Amino acid sequence: MTKAGTSGRAKVRVARLPHGEGLPLPSHQSKGAAGFDLVAALDTQHPLTLAPGARALVPTGLVLELPAGYEAQVRPRSGLALNYGITVLNSPGTIDSDYRGEVGVVLANLGHAPFEIRRGERIAQLVVLPVTRADLVEVTRVSETQRGNGGFGSTGRAERSTAKPAPKKKSMPSKSSPAKTRSRAGRAAKR
Repeated sequence: MTKAGTSGRAKVRVARLPHGEGLPLPSHQSKGAAGFDLVAALDTQHPLTLAPGARALVPTGLVLELPAGYEAQVRPRSGLALNYGITVLNSPGTIDSDYRGEVGVVLANLGHAPFEIRRGERIAQLVVLPVTRADLVEVTRVSETQRGNGGFGSTGRAERSTAKPAPKKKSMPSKSSPAKTRSRAGRAAKR
């Protein structure tokens, strides 16, 4: 199988499972869209209701045969995320080129209300990307950089020259201080 056809686009073979019959194949919804919309291959008579905080594996009824050197990523749909709190839990979910099982979407409800998913509803996006494979080479030291081992937000906030310094915390009086003694005495006198 070739990585790309004459159009320069990757060719992905798709097999439809019985419960996916009659559903549209994933397609780009606009000329510049990066992803294909995936739809739920649920039974028409049995929609799935995700309670707040719940998660479920939603079937798509599709099996992909990706070309070697490619992967597919399953990503959330922005409208479902913003409007209902519905997201792909393991985002992005990765489909490897040698996987031949059904594409499933792990949806989670981070919203405050139950959310019903019906057959044929668009639930996620599928983006096909080239993969760069790497060889790991063990060494005793790595090169130094200005950032070093700073992570988890270490580069995420700029210094704010107009920011006011945080107020200094006032120290609490010790147990034997006169302020605490007066406070207790004052309470006793009010009783």
